[in-house]
Amino acid sequence: MILLTFEGIDGSGKSTQAQLLNERLQEEGHETLLVREPGGTELSERVRSLLLEPALNVHPMAELLLFSAARTQLVAERIRPALETGRIVICDRFYDSTTAYQGAGRDVADPEWLQSFHRRVTEGLVPDRTYLVEVDPETARARREEDGDEGDRMEAEDQHFYDRVAASYAALAEEHPDRILRLDGHRSIEALHGTIWSDVEALLGENRGTPFADAGSSDL
Repeated sequence: MILLTFEGIDGSGKSTQAQLLNERLQEEGHETLLVREPGGTELSERVRSLLLEPALNVHPMAELLLFSAARTQLVAERIRPALETGRIVICDRFYDSTTAYQGAGRDVADPEWLQSFHRRVTEGLVPDRTYLVEVDPETARARREEDGDEGDRMEAEDQHFYDRVAASYAALAEEHPDRILRLDGHRSIEALHGTIWSDVEALLGENRGTPFADAGSSDL
């Protein structure tokens, strides 16, 4: 069917939108799979616990490789099988997060190298649409504090780190305008969901009768 991914800095509201979309699709009678990154499989969840442990010192390249290893397992074990059976897959983060957080935030690798690397990690799987929920880093941090979120290892990074991540997301959106839909995360939850739902309805119309082999084959 189709692969839909949600991206944005921590506190943007992307996870809320991913959950709302999943619920709406199910209400409309669609079979879905909602997964998160890192996570979604036994191996990936164990990797997640390592990556987000506040007290753990992780080398930036090791961080990139661990996120990518979890993604490889998730794609092979859950995402591809779900797509092959016609389900709509919604993923809370995918490889764009690695480009933004590790590529730009950690300054581990340049975007061109990462594009090639992502293709190997996912065996060429590309989202049909990526919803980028954008808020400024200051707003995102304030939201996390309001929610009483103590923060994991990634969320504990400083303002300059999140500025680089946000700038990388913006650059990705400019580079892939046909895939990445930019959304103003300062709008209400309901308004954002409405915009996303309208786009998903259009995508579903375009993909009716499209073989799986033809989907997600370009724009990495």
